[in-house]
Amino acid sequence: MVSEKDLEVVLEELRRLRTRVPQLTGALAAGVDGLVVAHDTPHVDPEGLAALTAASLGVAVRVADATGNGRFRELLVRGESGYVATYAAGRSAVLTLLAQDRVNVGRLHLEGRRAGARIGEVLDAAEDAARATPVTWAAPRTASALPTRTTRAPRATTAEARTTTDS
Repeated sequence: MVSEKDLEVVLEELRRLRTRVPQLTGALAAGVDGLVVAHDTPHVDPEGLAALTAASLGVAVRVADATGNGRFRELLVRGESGYVATYAAGRSAVLTLLAQDRVNVGRLHLEGRRAGARIGEVLDAAEDAARATPVTWAAPRTASALPTRTTRAPRATTAEARTTTDS
């Protein structure tokens, strides 16, 4: 589970990214399962974009695997009016950027890769912390709810057990 503090760090990274690359029209961090982590996507439905990102990611991962090109790193789609770029962000997230057609694609890749790495570090650390902390729930114990200590009878030896079962 990602804390509110971690989510704010991710959102702030998205905002800084949009400042560094003024031609960006949106930025979204999502899990590979298609759920939104954080977004700065005015005029675009973040849930729909996250779901589409997960679908395109599935195809991109299979293409990379089928061609022997290793693990997925990034995906670039160019449309008539701009670009959609998706970058790996740690073990279980991706960063999707929307950019105008006039964006410098080299700069887009440079900043997208860096931001994806930073976001991945935050989300991977949050995931690791969640795994390290066991989630247990127990009702509060009162003195009357504590189990009483009982003594057990000693175990029978092999000879006694055989005798007991044979008779």
